[in-house]
Amino acid sequence: MANPVLTPDQLDAQAAQLHDTQAWQSIVAGWELTAPEPGPPPAERTEPGHAQPSAPEQRPGRPPLDWRGLLSIPVDQLIDDALRTLPAAPPPERPLPGRLGAVLPDRVHGWRRVGQGDLRPSVHLGYARQILAEWGWQNTPYRLRNARGARCVCGALLTAHRLGYGSPATVNRAGAWLITELRAQGWPGLIGPWNRAPGRTAADALALVDAAARRAAAAGH
Repeated sequence: MANPVLTPDQLDAQAAQLHDTQAWQSIVAGWELTAPEPGPPPAERTEPGHAQPSAPEQRPGRPPLDWRGLLSIPVDQLIDDALRTLPAAPPPERPLPGRLGAVLPDRVHGWRRVGQGDLRPSVHLGYARQILAEWGWQNTPYRLRNARGARCVCGALLTAHRLGYGSPATVNRAGAWLITELRAQGWPGLIGPWNRAPGRTAADALALVDAAARRAAAAGH
């Protein structure tokens, strides 16, 4: 059974609903949390008449204490957290259709979905950025694209899916990461009104998608 065709505004609303769920908020709040930095132990209280206990003497020939025992979190988790802060990897090389493909209806590209697996939201956002960069960005109200084939931000997400890059669920998660980034930047509304705001530029749109992709990749998405 074919998936229903979403409009940019429907995707915007679905992404906002996902963003506001408790499960999503736990993801957003949890990936940035780290254990407190280890500090010096509090000074032990010494009762009058009792000497302060001395540190155990390291006997010759005994192996030194393992520094890993001083960490508050496992080394593997430290490495994993460090890897999550690396920039999102670029999507695998798969060129977009040319300028003619940009102006054709998205349903014409349906064959590109055959045999394609799912993607992480950060990779899907990378393809959406590629669409905005190569086919252009537009901010016509309530339009997925204009006559030249340029897309709005939500339109780029939907087109990436229709070109075979990610499932409908991945599109929703990618949209939720965009809204998460917008909230971090102080924008309280949806993606569409941000895209249509006076003075908005293509550079702004590309920067938003880049920041959302980095945020998603840092969370393992």
